[in-house]
Amino acid sequence: MRLARQSRTTIYAKKMVTTKDDEGNVIKDWGDPIPMTVDVQPAGGQVNASIYGKELAYVKSIMYQGTDIQEGRDEDTGLFLYASTDAEPDYEIESISTYHDHITILAKKVRTDG
Repeated sequence: MRLARQSRTTIYAKKMVTTKDDEGNVIKDWGDPIPMTVDVQPAGGQVNASIYGKELAYVKSIMYQGTDIQEGRDEDTGLFLYASTDAEPDYEIESISTYHDHITILAKKVRTDG
């Protein structure tokens, strides 16, 4: 399966990096931005509706063909769909499903309203 040219867009991903300060406290930060050409759609379906409920409006289904994101490794990666890469990510990966020729990523909006 190939992603349709007219529906592709470029987003950026930043992997979470954990370090320790001089007092031994764990500090979480974001790595360098990785450009990805993807197809972003609103998430839907009965299964996703039963899992996310009212939060489904804040979930995106992203189809990706590449090797920068992998299942079992990058579930805590931040995505920049609409935010600047200088800010915090506006979406975070919830799940990754690997298929023969593409990866489907479910990403949930990071709620900053408290």
